[in-house]
Amino acid sequence: MTSGWTDQIALVTGASSGLGAQFARTLAAQGVAVVLAARRADRLAALEAEITAASGKAMSVELDVSDVDQFDSVLDRVEQAFGSVTILINNAGQNIMARVTDFSPSQYDELMNLNLRAPFFLATACAKRWIASGIKGRIVNISSGSAYRTVPMITPYAVSKAALNHLTACLAREWAKFEIAVNGLAPGYVRTEINDWLWDTPNGQKLLDAFPRRRVGEPADLDAALLLLADPSQRFITGQTIVVDDGQVLA
Repeated sequence: MTSGWTDQIALVTGASSGLGAQFARTLAAQGVAVVLAARRADRLAALEAEITAASGKAMSVELDVSDVDQFDSVLDRVEQAFGSVTILINNAGQNIMARVTDFSPSQYDELMNLNLRAPFFLATACAKRWIASGIKGRIVNISSGSAYRTVPMITPYAVSKAALNHLTACLAREWAKFEIAVNGLAPGYVRTEINDWLWDTPNGQKLLDAFPRRRVGEPADLDAALLLLADPSQRFITGQTIVVDDGQVLA
């Protein structure tokens, strides 16, 4: 536990599994009070219990980030329980795999609402409060290595993440005078419960063979970059999206 983190409160969206859960554990281990936000309340409750059993501080908030009208009420609840959020990890999102010619307008809207609209309005909801109260907040938008590549079957997802990168830079520029840092973290392929089945298949092996180091990452491989961007003592990085992918985009 690091003392500089202990007065921080982090809201992590998509925290019920995968990278969101890892980010929450990592921040909690630094002494940050972590707000776990996602749709699966049972998974959130289990993670909250895990963090508190390890002497961390956490609370669960059931949240569908596509419903932006919930954001202010969620932030109000957090303030009543813990105090003002100081770190936002915009992690929630989704991918829909399909050829672009098969993509429906409703699928497109669903994906863009989760991957781009939700981070925009949740960041804005936090920033309004920070500006009013003088809090030097930190925002980390979780992007993807696919924002820098063309990958068949995930075009709308890749486009949403490329747009998120530019949103990160634009928000950083607009809020720089308020000492609000906005950065992004773009992981490459990382092993999670969603894709764990893939790597032992012929297609997964073909993908691995194309990587410079012929391996896939683990969630903990993102910890150092996350902590760098969320660190309250970090005052000289904003508007950047850091790619953490073991060189996969070089392939």
